[in-house]
Amino acid sequence: MVNTPHFDLPLISPSQAQKHVTVNDALSRVDALMQLRLVSATTSTPPTTPQEGDAYGVASGAVNEWAGQEGSIAIFANGGWAFVPATLGMRAYIADENGWAGFDGSQWTIGLQTLTPNGAGMQARAIEIDHVISAGTTSAVSYALPGQSVVYGVTGRVISAISGTLSGFSIGVASSTNRYGSGLSGAQGAWLRGLTGTPITYYAPEDLVLTAEGGDFAGGTIRLVIHAAQFSLPSE
Repeated sequence: MVNTPHFDLPLISPSQAQKHVTVNDALSRVDALMQLRLVSATTSTPPTTPQEGDAYGVASGAVNEWAGQEGSIAIFANGGWAFVPATLGMRAYIADENGWAGFDGSQWTIGLQTLTPNGAGMQARAIEIDHVISAGTTSAVSYALPGQSVVYGVTGRVISAISGTLSGFSIGVASSTNRYGSGLSGAQGAWLRGLTGTPITYYAPEDLVLTAEGGDFAGGTIRLVIHAAQFSLPSE
């Protein structure tokens, strides 16, 4: 049977019987591949109870029904697995990583924005962390700022009110405690949008530090998002 060159869709052969089988197979694959959404791109074992239309990026070391299909897109259609090769530059939403990704020729990379013929590129990342504030004058979010990254800013939302004797708080790093904001409110629902005049490069991972102003922290939860760019190397 002859298949299409890009999505490996089956074509009807001359004088073929049961043409509907081939057409339905092709339509099932198109249904899964349009606005591609992968349940996961990091698993190598087929799920035990897949749902009709589910698609996965098959990771290395694939076993069972996926054996030998590393780098393919596995689609559960008509009660079985169909496989379509992932090609350089394809894009998909990865559900278990909550982000858009591009295929760099060997793997799906979250936030991929640019791509060279040999797999190098720039990734735009939004790293979300729910931080439970510890008691004291400061509360550190360990290694929140990723190394080898250019950070554009930090945004956040107070999920549960920040309590204590403080009048407000600032957010930054050890060497600049208000780099991403000061005089911030700890009321539930309060937000922050911390931007710097120029993007800042962090060569090694660094803590994001919350500092109480006019008192101490007692508790609370804040949802923080680090907005950054990272750069991947070309393949050998």
